[in-house]
This record gives sequence, C-alpha cells and structure tokens, in this order.
Amino acid sequence: MAEDYYMQQAMPDAGARLRDIEEKQRLLKERILMIGQNMITEREETSAVLQEIKKTLMQLKEDVIRLKEFAQRTSEYTATLARKEEVLMIQRQFDALKIATHN
Repeated sequence: MAEDYYMQQAMPDAGARLRDIEEKQRLLKERILMIGQNMITEREETSAVLQEIKKTLMQLKEDVIRLKEFAQRTSEYTATLARKEEVLMIQRQFDALKIATHN
C-alpha cells in the first residue's frame, strides 16, 4: 500500500514535469521561429541596402571616369594655348613691325 501511495504521488509530479517540459519546448520553438523570421527580414533589408550601395558605387565610378576624361581634355587644351607672356611678346613684335613699316 505504501508503494501505491508513493506511485500516486509520483505520477502527478511526473505529469506536471512533463507539462512544464512541453511548455518550455513550445516556447523555445516559438522563439526559434521568431529568430528565424527576424534573420530572414534582416537579410532582405541588408540585401536591399547592399544593392543600393552597389548602384551608388557604380555611379560614382562612372562620374570619376568622366571627371578624369574632362581633366585630361582640359589639360591637353590648355597646353595648346599660348601663354600670356608669349602673346605680349608677339604683340610687341607686331607693334614694332607696324612702326617700322610706317616710317
């Protein structure tokens, strides 16, 4: 009889423990699903931001290439222009020639 009483007392405790374990397992499952969903959402957002950064980077690269080409063309153009001193020297020579031909 003592054994029967002990078994009856042990069974409700075992049932309660089983329910507690099942509840903990259910909560863990919910948390894992929530964490997984959060990871998926974060991955999608990160991917979208990364795509935007890539687009911006490509645009910046194109802009840099165009600026380099512009700087190169400007440099080549200014190299062909006469310097102010050269123009003044030619102007003086022209003026001297003009004076010499009028006299």
